[in-house]
Amino acid sequence: MESSVIAGLIQHLELKLLQSDLTAHPGLIDELLAEDFEEIDNHGQLHSRDDVIGWLRQKDPHRHWVFKDFRVKVLTDNLVLAIYSLQKPGQPDTGSMGSIRTSLWQRHEGHWKMAFHQATKITETSAS
Repeated sequence: MESSVIAGLIQHLELKLLQSDLTAHPGLIDELLAEDFEEIDNHGQLHSRDDVIGWLRQKDPHRHWVFKDFRVKVLTDNLVLAIYSLQKPGQPDTGSMGSIRTSLWQRHEGHWKMAFHQATKITETSAS
């Protein structure tokens, strides 16, 4: 599969995870997150799959996040690294707020699932 096609698919899956109402569609969690999923948040704290599911269920599904510079690195036929910036809605487009995100997506039996995610907060110091 071509890199640009994979990038479009993975970006769609990332948005689906962030912008779906997971209380109304609980099956999406198992569809999109691997069983051994882990996350490192923008404070350097490690979170389990259950921790992240709790946050996903409480987030506002009507908030539309702004992705910037979305790209993927194809590591193997079944492993992709997504790299992008994410800005909360309503923040000014200053480049000094938001976070840089990386996600590892694994394909198993034809389905892509997020296996790992890390967020790094962008500060005024790191933006320069």
